[in-house]
Amino acid sequence: MNPQIGKYLIGFGLLILIVGLIIFFFGEKLSWMGKLPGDIIINKPNLKIYFPVATMILLSLGINLIIWLIRKFF
Repeated sequence: MNPQIGKYLIGFGLLILIVGLIIFFFGEKLSWMGKLPGDIIINKPNLKIYFPVATMILLSLGINLIIWLIRKFF
């Protein structure tokens, strides 16, 4: 088996751990996530549709910044 796969799995596991710790300790301070002005919410009787457009754009920009920083410095 390729040892590079093991490195990726360890990195992915650490990333999940870090995200879990952030949510556990700072979850109440992140309550604005999913309630941004660009998120679309449709409420009708017996139907609720939620499109988190602005939240996904913000997360995408953050993840791309992290990936760019990792590639630049490693």
